[in-house]
Amino acid sequence: MWVYEKKLQYPVRVCKCDVRMAKYLIEQYGGADGELAAALRYMNQRYTIPGKVIGVLNDISTEELAHLEMIATMVYKLTKDATVQQLEEAGLGAHYVNHDSALYYENAGGVPWTAAYIQAKGDPIADLYEDIAAEEKARATYQWLINMTDDVDLQDSLKFLREREIVHSQRFREAVEILKEDREYKRVF
Repeated sequence: MWVYEKKLQYPVRVCKCDVRMAKYLIEQYGGADGELAAALRYMNQRYTIPGKVIGVLNDISTEELAHLEMIATMVYKLTKDATVQQLEEAGLGAHYVNHDSALYYENAGGVPWTAAYIQAKGDPIADLYEDIAAEEKARATYQWLINMTDDVDLQDSLKFLREREIVHSQRFREAVEILKEDREYKRVF
């Protein structure tokens, strides 16, 4: 079903160790509007979506997993040379005590990821509108992350991710229109 290329979807470069920024990026790793929640939401919803648009959910959920890999790489690169003192100063002391330098699905405030983040109503139109909202929230978060750093290399990767959220939102909007047309089509038996 998938072909895995051993490279990131888009290059991830960082200029320096920046533990504070890594803490903020964790939001897109394990937060409510982050990449893990999006990937699982869309993969789950595909089972109750009409066949005409199932591929949209499949494709985007897969891409969200690639984005999750990019975020993990960013966090790793931003923290790989950090001292325990730097982690503590950035508010990641508790994370260090529980996980050392391992990534953990949590938001920027340290709250663990939960399946409650995943919405699935079973109504295709309602689910797609939920997906549009999720993409727009992720887009906004990426913009705010871009605003939080002066690292131009990191900003480049974040801008790529922000733009992909816009494309995903557009594709979900197109899927809504396809389903609305189907719903309005009068069937004669």
